[in-house]
Amino acid sequence: MGRQIDVQDLKKGMYVVELDRPWVETSFMFQGFEIRTDAQLRELQRLCRHVYIAHHDEAGADPGARRKAGPASGAEVVPGGDRRQAEVLAASLTGRRGPSAYGEPIPLETELPEARRLHAEARELFYRIQDDVRLGRNIDGEGLRVIVAGMVDSVVRNPDALVWLTQLRNKDEYTVLHSIRVAILALAFGRHLELTIPELNILGAGALLHDVGKLKIPDVILNKPERLTDEEFAIVKNHVPEGVKILESARRIPLSAIEVAQCHHERYQGGGYNRGLTGERIGLFGLMAAIVDTYDAVTSDRAYHAGISAYDALGKLYGQRNKEYHGGLVDRFIQCLGTYPIGSIVELTTGDIGVVTAINRQRYLRPTVALVRRANGMAFPPGAAVDLAAGHESSASGVEIRRVLPAGAHDIIPADYMPRGPGAAAPRDPGLEGRPHHD
Repeated sequence: MGRQIDVQDLKKGMYVVELDRPWVETSFMFQGFEIRTDAQLRELQRLCRHVYIAHHDEAGADPGARRKAGPASGAEVVPGGDRRQAEVLAASLTGRRGPSAYGEPIPLETELPEARRLHAEARELFYRIQDDVRLGRNIDGEGLRVIVAGMVDSVVRNPDALVWLTQLRNKDEYTVLHSIRVAILALAFGRHLELTIPELNILGAGALLHDVGKLKIPDVILNKPERLTDEEFAIVKNHVPEGVKILESARRIPLSAIEVAQCHHERYQGGGYNRGLTGERIGLFGLMAAIVDTYDAVTSDRAYHAGISAYDALGKLYGQRNKEYHGGLVDRFIQCLGTYPIGSIVELTTGDIGVVTAINRQRYLRPTVALVRRANGMAFPPGAAVDLAAGHESSASGVEIRRVLPAGAHDIIPADYMPRGPGAAAPRDPGLEGRPHHD
């Protein structure tokens, strides 16, 4: 079990293997972890009278020795919660996919109305969080818990419903919508990795709040269209410790959720900020957040760059496997979103133009496509679509995707082709729907 120690004698670098109470009564996700932050120390001292730490010969003279095998050691098995992290990372390297532990998803159209409701409530919650942070009030941790739990349930039922809502873009709401999109994508990614429901809840909370520190950065710097000076970039990088400080002072924010805010700019071979961590020392949630945050950032229109297509974004991530990002996790993220992610604007071998509306997870190269424009330039009637996986059972026989077009090609707004729930009218959110495709 390890050596018993009074919580007042704990120090950073010690490896906790057991508590004096059940793990489920605490905010720690992993059953066993290395103490890295003052917040972890304070939480242990608040909850426990004593804990058990790894013996000297188990932990090694260097508390970080377990993690120093280097970036390629995705399958390293270490004590306690690190074992869980190692299991997930090792599984990501195999690439094997059997039936999902969550079973077959319910129909997309059935889940979309609930997904829209959750998206709207998450948007309202984030605006309240913005006000709380700017006024120095505590974040509404209970409200966060309720919203994230609903999003987790939705993603478990059908991940594509909320993923469709990441197509909603509005340049005037970048901070809010980026945070919601990162949370949605992280949850879909986590489901694909078959994380447990408690793990998904913690991941979702951290992802939704990963950029909360940016509320302390002047907008004139965040939205500057020109290249930042070294001094301005240093200010931007400070959003990480600012965010950690905000979350550590909040109530009901699980400590493991703070890992997302703390590590989403760390990079696999080092060179990230603010701690310069490498490999698995970044932590599972940090490794996942780095991928998801980058993906959404590069596919979004910003003051200083135009967003690229999801297809091109996945290609960029793939090119940085085992460099900037964990290779196995990049592969699984691509698998999660599909070769042609939802919302991709594509040209078919017929010359017709359309929008990918559904992924076929058995045949990734053959999604369902909403038909928008004929090869001769004429528009298709509303509702026209083709299932490229239908094969000889439909007129789609032999039709394939020829190429992916740039974001915004032919002035197509992918959100306009979102499937509707049973009997649902087109959404009329004046803050999002019907606006030009901007982020």
